Amino acid sequence: MHSVASLAALVAALPSALAAYQGFNYGSTFTDGSAKAQTDFENDFKTAASLAGTNGAFTSARLYTMIQGGTTSDVISAIPAAISTKTSLLLGLWASGGDASFANELTALKAAISTYGDSLGPLVAGISVGSEDLYRETPTGIENDAGVGTSPDTLTNYISQVRAAISGTALSGASVGHVDTWTAWVNGSNAAVIEAIDWLGVDAYPYFQNTENNGIDQGAALLNSAISETTSAAQGKPVWVTETGWPVSGDTENLAVASTANAKTYWDEAGCPLFGSTNVWWYTLQDSAPTTPNPSFGVIGSTLTTTPLYDLSCDDTSSNTTSSSSSTAATTATSSSSTAKQQTSSTKAATTSAAVSAASSSAARGAGGAGGAHTTLTTSTSAPANTVATSTYVAPTTTAGSGSGGAGYNGTTTATTRGGSSTTGSGGATTSSSTVVVTNGGAVVKGSIGAGFAAVMAAILAL
Repeated sequence: MHSVASLAALVAALPSALAAYQGFNYGSTFTDGSAKAQTDFENDFKTAASLAGTNGAFTSARLYTMIQGGTTSDVISAIPAAISTKTSLLLGLWASGGDASFANELTALKAAISTYGDSLGPLVAGISVGSEDLYRETPTGIENDAGVGTSPDTLTNYISQVRAAISGTALSGASVGHVDTWTAWVNGSNAAVIEAIDWLGVDAYPYFQNTENNGIDQGAALLNSAISETTSAAQGKPVWVTETGWPVSGDTENLAVASTANAKTYWDEAGCPLFGSTNVWWYTLQDSAPTTPNPSFGVIGSTLTTTPLYDLSCDDTSSNTTSSSSSTAATTATSSSSTAKQQTSSTKAATTSAAVSAASSSAARGAGGAGGAHTTLTTSTSAPANTVATSTYVAPTTTAGSGSGGAGYNGTTTATTRGGSSTTGSGGATTSSSTVVVTNGGAVVKGSIGAGFAAVMAAILAL
């Protein structure tokens, strides 16, 4: 039996437990190829968590590899940096380098568990086996010179190896997924990968969808379409947004113009509606140190600073932006960033972030209460037998009440409002002009609490 105090403490912790993860993608090297040290990652993570306008929400990091830059299989220094800064991690293992390369990734993963297990475990949101490997094997990926990919059979084998490596360790509870483009996810030949994982990560860049109307006015719609297409293929599994963003500088891709103003628009219209309700790792905090790539997606420039290049607050954005416009995603569209980012793909590093349960990350809002039934008075010129004063007889009729219940708990906010009662209807029934009996509206059903909140409370009560 839990004491009132202990239950209160658990309930108080619910908002943070239910919150989705927000963070950035981090490579293992700088743009000149030099490897990042622990202090470099620590500075990155501290900067991200202190960005002006974000209220300290960006405390997660996605890595692409478990291996420290410049080594064969040493543990990436982002791990101790994350522990020291309390940064959650979406870990990643590079899966397109062949079996020998993947064996080195496994060696680094096992070493990380052995060295940092108890401290690392609580920070891990999940483990991504590979990144855009399936896309690079498609005709579109080959046409775009996206590099060497991995077949579905090889990838599922690697996923099994990762599950075996973490079994019985401090990371045994970590969810295992894969990151790819929506075009790869909807390809039926990759269904075996979906069956083998716990969640799907989608990389989507409307800027690169240059065979479509990809102007900034369609940015949010194209991202939402990519998420929707991935969700339709996900077999009911969670979909995380593992890469997206809009460049602040670079070449024009069809109608997509790289600029600071457009990067802010994309942040406002595509990012803000997702933050707090969907796991999102933005691309990226900084990609211009010491040199600036073309295109460049960093929300800060070449110098680490907590002052971004554009306003990152979501105060002026509407939650309805997500559905404000629609776009038909052509099956030939390219929603991958691999073409322009190929020069840095082998140096990307992946981050582990604390996992959010399906219940808490997609909590349903409770239904409102139904209105009570009530009777109304209708004047009639005739009356049944045995009534008095037939000329003023009032016959009763019954209609539904118009009251509506309050909103139920929404797992993405801290509000815990249970659905409210409706207002009761007032009406009456009469048997004569001199006798009136007023009947109040019937009982109402209170709104149900959100699914996510219910799941969490059930888990608490089961302790």
